[in-house]
Amino acid sequence: MKTEIKNEWIYEQAPNEVWEYLTQADLIALWLMPNNFKAIDGQEFQFTTKPIPSLDLDGIMHCKVLELVPHKKLVYSWKAGPGNGIMTLDTIVEWKLESYGKGTKLYLKQTGFKEANLSIFNGMTEGWKSHIQKMIGLLIEAK
Repeated sequence: MKTEIKNEWIYEQAPNEVWEYLTQADLIALWLMPNNFKAIDGQEFQFTTKPIPSLDLDGIMHCKVLELVPHKKLVYSWKAGPGNGIMTLDTIVEWKLESYGKGTKLYLKQTGFKEANLSIFNGMTEGWKSHIQKMIGLLIEAK
């Protein structure tokens, strides 16, 4: 079983524009999920969605900023489970941005999936792709 999700995308926008959609709570909510994210090293935050009982998820993703290099790199933990403090998913999400011509190359890596997380892994693999397409659309509209 694969234990990590890896993707890359190319944007026409500069890294600072893409960075805003990774680090501003109101913009993140437009393409991913409601959240209380703050771009502060060590900051704990949550993403929220509807509970997904079939995946044993209560709909709250518990996260913590682990590394922050403005306009270049963002790393945070991503934990979730059925509730009551039980975490059956314990992963790390890493975003990297590089200048690419006049635009940006964005890398995503999410690691730490276990065999018990296979259904979540499959859902998130496809989910990231569709969410990133939303972000691309928002960036294009913002021009």
